[in-house]
Amino acid sequence: MKRRTLLQAPLALTPLAARADLPKVDRLADALRWLDRVAAARGARASGAWPLPAVLEHLAQSIEMSLDGYPQPRSALFQNTVGAAAFAVFQWRGRMHHGLDEPIPGAPPLALPGDLAASVARLRTAIARFEGHGGALAPHFAYGRLDKAQYARAHAMHIANHQDEIVLA
Repeated sequence: MKRRTLLQAPLALTPLAARADLPKVDRLADALRWLDRVAAARGARASGAWPLPAVLEHLAQSIEMSLDGYPQPRSALFQNTVGAAAFAVFQWRGRMHHGLDEPIPGAPPLALPGDLAASVARLRTAIARFEGHGGALAPHFAYGRLDKAQYARAHAMHIANHQDEIVLA
């Protein structure tokens, strides 16, 4: 009986695997390749609360704000305790998990439904701008001060987390 259950388990997980957009983004360079796939996919969509262009716009906002500043940062106490601890856990696990329908506090509203080509271009531009940036970075609204490598990792994990709701058909 246990052998039968063991053999059936992969079959039960097959629908989940079909939804997953693998490989997951691990670095910002991966995100650019993933964006190529998103742009080329017919019927690409988001399965969450936001349409796909809004998800991409949200990801671009996050990267842009790491350069320009976040409109409503949490307190320094929060950033240095809860926020820093959360980021440390995400780094340790190698992945992030957050509410996929939570906007960045104080961010401009997302364009709904939005334009996919414009959203892809905006995210691509934000990534290029971040990678070319040599100056100081703004403190993250929740995690506080991050260096460029930490921010790059945070952005990649953020994109990978949102991949969970993107279906490329």
